[in-house]
Amino acid sequence: MRYRQRWPERTPRPQARTLPDEEKTKLLAMMTKEVAASPVLSGLGVKVRLQRGRFYLEQPLTEGDPTEIVALGRITPLANSQADLLLESEYREGKWSEIARGSAQKLIRAIASDTKGKFHGLGSLDKVLRKASKGLERLPVTLRGKTKFVYAETGIECSVQEALFHYFGLPLRLIAEPSEWYSYHREPKIVEASKDRTRVLVRFTAESLSGGEFGGTCLYACRDGQWGAYPIKPSESRDIATAEAWLVKRKWRSWG
Repeated sequence: MRYRQRWPERTPRPQARTLPDEEKTKLLAMMTKEVAASPVLSGLGVKVRLQRGRFYLEQPLTEGDPTEIVALGRITPLANSQADLLLESEYREGKWSEIARGSAQKLIRAIASDTKGKFHGLGSLDKVLRKASKGLERLPVTLRGKTKFVYAETGIECSVQEALFHYFGLPLRLIAEPSEWYSYHREPKIVEASKDRTRVLVRFTAESLSGGEFGGTCLYACRDGQWGAYPIKPSESRDIATAEAWLVKRKWRSWG
């Protein structure tokens, strides 16, 4: 007797709703306002663009160069709902996966508050900057011990992203690197920092199904006044000195 394999039924793609011009303009203005209210999204240069009934949130690939852009996500009005919108992220060229549904405000805030790396991983920093209401002004942070960073006024511990921004002065775009590791939900941890604040070694780890840890290491280094993010070969990532010596031999070409 032969048995046929029964595959699960394919979930149909949600249908987009065609909006009148007045509603398109209203939604575009609302999303643009929400992006401007986010220190991280506005700091990354994110813009909202309307194309063929969908709203695309786009970021310049290189700071200050609007000619090359990358899509953070897209928002689609749903045909089966007069209110809900669909937020998706692109996991492969032309392939999109659903992230959330809701109002324009809810979806833009979902992007801004992302801490897992689906969009940028800087959600904790966005929350702190919103509360401070000082734009991208860096807040006083102090070092306790070797790798613990706290806000000087409250004593509250900083996330890695917050420490990189406030204490070390890294630009937002660079903190979000390596973006691929963030997208794989690897958790960053500062393992060493130089006293002059020009070198920070960060380990990105995730837990495997068997319970073990895997990941990679990135050296953030300020050279000639410019910060760079350099993924390091695992065998050369023990500490800052080892990582930098390896990079010097390679003329500062990172791993991978």
